[in-house]
Amino acid sequence: MAMARHKFSAPPETIISIIAPGMQVFGDCETEGTLRVEGSVEGSIRAGKAVVVGEFGQITGDITTQDAVISGRVVGNLVIGSRLELQGASHVEGEVYARRIQVEEGAVLNGSVNIDKTEEGSALGDEEKSGSQEQQLPIDAGSWHRPLAGVPKR
Repeated sequence: MAMARHKFSAPPETIISIIAPGMQVFGDCETEGTLRVEGSVEGSIRAGKAVVVGEFGQITGDITTQDAVISGRVVGNLVIGSRLELQGASHVEGEVYARRIQVEEGAVLNGSVNIDKTEEGSALGDEEKSGSQEQQLPIDAGSWHRPLAGVPKR
């Protein structure tokens, strides 16, 4: 039986690449779509759409993307153009640059956090804009104080 050859026609940003459990990558990874890491990567990651790090995923290197959900371990800087979610099992060591961040109870974050809320500003921000560097984190209600989330206001 002959296999039909199909021309690849999906837009690059819709593609999800997976580094499976047990797989080790030594070197930089780059995609225009989404990268899901369940194994380990030693090198920087650049994804046009998103990076998802599973609970047992490990990354030693910087991550640059639009959106990220971290459940595993990352040792490196995170440069997130839009939204970063650190789930309860996550362990991050490095500087974080993002527009929005959600941190679940139990997450470990050792490093500085830089929030840039300007529409045209890059996720990295400018050192001259000292006002944007020390803003309160826009953490979703209930992320830190779960027992209080359901208590009605008086």
